[in-house]
Amino acid sequence: MRVLLIGSGGREHALAWKLAQSKRLTKLYVAPGNAGTAEVAENVSIDPADHAAVVGWAKANAIDFVVIGPDAPVVAGLGDDVRAAGIDCFGPSKAAGQLEGSKAFTKALCDEMGIPTAAYRKFDSAEQALAYARQRGAPIVIKADGLALGKGVTVAMHIAAAEHAIRDCFSGSFGASGASVVIEDFLEGEEASFFVLCDGETMLPLATAQDHKRAFDGDMGPNTGGMGAYSPAPVMTEELIAQTMREIIEPTARGMRTRGTPYQGVFYAGLMLTTSGPKLIEYNARFGDPETQVLMMRLDSDLLELLHATATGRLAGHEAKWKPEAALTTVLAAKGYPGEYKRGTPIGPLPAETADLVVFHAGTKREGDQLLSNGGRVLNVTTLVSTAAEAK
Repeated sequence: MRVLLIGSGGREHALAWKLAQSKRLTKLYVAPGNAGTAEVAENVSIDPADHAAVVGWAKANAIDFVVIGPDAPVVAGLGDDVRAAGIDCFGPSKAAGQLEGSKAFTKALCDEMGIPTAAYRKFDSAEQALAYARQRGAPIVIKADGLALGKGVTVAMHIAAAEHAIRDCFSGSFGASGASVVIEDFLEGEEASFFVLCDGETMLPLATAQDHKRAFDGDMGPNTGGMGAYSPAPVMTEELIAQTMREIIEPTARGMRTRGTPYQGVFYAGLMLTTSGPKLIEYNARFGDPETQVLMMRLDSDLLELLHATATGRLAGHEAKWKPEAALTTVLAAKGYPGEYKRGTPIGPLPAETADLVVFHAGTKREGDQLLSNGGRVLNVTTLVSTAAEAK
């Protein structure tokens, strides 16, 4: 099978690394890729936002299957355009991708299907949002309604922080994504990430993970796209997984089918494990970053087979096997991230890949023989050993 993977980050290097191990693969391309994906696939210089260019290149190069990595192409409907051209594609439709593209869409679905989540309100004006936040009091959660590269969420422990976050959204910091704001009650508990493949009907639970969103140690500093992760998440017991499937994932899939927009892809459920059970914080409509890096280290099944079965409605009967060890990834970020940072700084020699250590590239490029930084999150040092503590 000839495969085109869309994306250029650490998630895409991890997916490419795992796809390259498939016996069903004949050729793997990544668009646009990075210095790491170039080691396991052939990078092609296509802008994922140019759907006509992606489709045209895929047809010209006899691509059998397109895998969409990042959130923006999912929400923009790249999957619809690829499928319209007669090419199989992993990634939900634009309509189903609203699960990630709009916090308000997901909250409305939760209301409709009785899915446990935090109480919320949506606002289109700063004045009304500020009044509501002051009335509810802190701690409180402020979210830009649309995509904001993992940075549009503020957990405000004081009203002053909530007011700043609301003004930030409406000032245009997140573009159109911040034109509406969702304000949620603060949930107490421990966070966990849960991944499930869904082909529209059949659901296949994958694995659990926990990530670290703050820039600095000790849960300090601004929110980022994710500074590290480990899998499995011990806090997610078999009982909690079954409860999450029953109360959150299955009603979501049922609700999407009922609306005429069946979900085909991966559910990435961000959960808060409260004293009254798991509650949905939000959905992502693609694999997480950096959670994918630890999931791919642990996955003992053929990723290409699982993704293609999901995309073509043939997931029934498949299973995902996992290595018993724990995987942990640590992000090496550019100085200043998630604020302003430099690109193009030289990167020294990296350790060789082994059975228990892989350095996935997130924001890198090559100029001649020199490896350079090319993003905020630069490298993901990922290990697989008996426990997460050892991995760290």
